[in-house]
Amino acid sequence: MTETTKIFTLENDGQFSAYVARPEGQAKAAIIVIQEIFGVNAGIRRKCDRLAEEGYLAVAPDLFWRIEPGVELDPDIEPEFQRALELMGKFDQDIGIRDIEATIHWIRREAGVDKVGCVGYCLGGRLAFMTAARTDINASVGYYGVGIDGLLGEKHAIAHPLMLHIPTEDGFVDKATQQKMHEGLDDHPKVTLHDYEGLDHGFATEFGKRRAEDAANLADSRTSAFFAEHLA
Repeated sequence: MTETTKIFTLENDGQFSAYVARPEGQAKAAIIVIQEIFGVNAGIRRKCDRLAEEGYLAVAPDLFWRIEPGVELDPDIEPEFQRALELMGKFDQDIGIRDIEATIHWIRREAGVDKVGCVGYCLGGRLAFMTAARTDINASVGYYGVGIDGLLGEKHAIAHPLMLHIPTEDGFVDKATQQKMHEGLDDHPKVTLHDYEGLDHGFATEFGKRRAEDAANLADSRTSAFFAEHLA
């Protein structure tokens, strides 16, 4: 079952929409699906639906709501891709993390699910790292997160498990950045990194030309096992 709900900000001074996919029966845990720069589009909703099929309550908050509510863009359409980059430039990531934290609170208090994880893609992959460092979320996964090397100063605050999926030919994350991620995180007791040789940004998208089927399925199987272990 799917629906759109409203979630109050931490300050209780506004509300934002979230797409919610509910499993049949009682949810074994909840997972926040953190959008790419393209908004809560068909691909993000499909990620939620898949997680609901696995028995999770899946929630995708509209993190661009302060700029433009209800954004849904297609990365394969060039003008929409450029529009997504413009939105990204206006987005306050620190406030976005507070909206993710408000979503965690909504899940625990309103939906009645205690164990909460998150999985994010692109911008959402970066936000998943920030969520792991700045909130009490139980487990986090980031796919092709951008600029994580600039966040390594926060790694000491990661108290719960974090998994990162890193395509080695990511057009937005160069080799030097990937090396810094490994140097900074390989020895962290709570962090697991997986490299995907020869793959580019967006390889695990649900729809469109960026998807690499075998690698997406491998990464998703690792994510599924990770959540099964850490959200049990």
